[in-house]
Amino acid sequence: MDTHDEKTARVADVPTAHRRAAVIGGGVIGISWAGLFLAHGMDVVISDPRPGVRDQVLAGLDEIAPALAELGLPTENLTARLRFEADLATAVADADVVQENGPERLPVKQQIWQAVEQAAPAHALLATSTSGIPATAIAEAMRQPERLVVGHPFNPPHLVPLVEIVPGERTSAQTLEQAHAFYTALGKKPQVLRKEVPGFVANRLQSALFRECVHLVAEGVVTEAELDEIVTGSIGLRWAAAGPFRTFHLGGGPEGLPHFIQHLGHAMEASWPGLGAPSFDEPTVALLTEQAEQAFGDVPVSELAARRDRAQIALMRALAETSGTSSSTSSSTSSRTHTQATQATQA
Repeated sequence: MDTHDEKTARVADVPTAHRRAAVIGGGVIGISWAGLFLAHGMDVVISDPRPGVRDQVLAGLDEIAPALAELGLPTENLTARLRFEADLATAVADADVVQENGPERLPVKQQIWQAVEQAAPAHALLATSTSGIPATAIAEAMRQPERLVVGHPFNPPHLVPLVEIVPGERTSAQTLEQAHAFYTALGKKPQVLRKEVPGFVANRLQSALFRECVHLVAEGVVTEAELDEIVTGSIGLRWAAAGPFRTFHLGGGPEGLPHFIQHLGHAMEASWPGLGAPSFDEPTVALLTEQAEQAFGDVPVSELAARRDRAQIALMRALAETSGTSSSTSSSTSSRTHTQATQATQA
């Protein structure tokens, strides 16, 4: 566990230029962002006009506080810097960062950002948590589309390191730099994508794998519980330690990835047309629902989430302890990728 001084140092990492955050939307993602911001000593205002949102947010912050503490962040008096403001313009009026987590509907997001742009300070970082809508489309209603960037977290944002920073066609290099610096200061691992693509990267990968998961369960090859055991006992562990490309590079032996592709790649390619193409029709949904109830229904979702968080933190700690000098190498690589993506945007 970190000492008080170490915790204070972590909080101080957030630049003074980003001390006040407006979180738009008080749902699961908004609560998670708010908890992370608060634990880093930021002033946070949540804007969500729904009735009862205050109680929902406070309850959600109580649930994630143990995970924040396990990460070494201070959680005592976590909500002391938190306030609520239903009026959007008032909420963002003095914000250094605006993190939007509204409904995944383009007209709604365009309306939100049109209002935010008019009311937020000129220096504020404007980021949307959208899980798939391109920044280019959202920013069409803005006078200064260069200010908007996607800051897409992998749920839950307070815990999982990844933040996909995705520029729109007119997002400025300065906005990218600002976003990268901000999320890095929060202890995240931001990755700037080189081009805009629907669904970004992590969700596209997740969707591709889940499609085959649904197919295998629907075809009766395995149950949901059995498939989860297969994933967590094989590729889940493998990809946590080394991603798909590094894994197959290692699978190629001394000659690396080219050798793997030469000897195994064509057989893998031949299997692609045979992968499943399921749909969420009524029988499939009924089967998935029934099996989920059998596998997980006797444990409250909050307890399942707490177990997941504990396991995730333990895994992150183990990977950090075994990374050795590779962590600095990874940081250097991330920095180069960020610079290259920025240059691509400027070109």
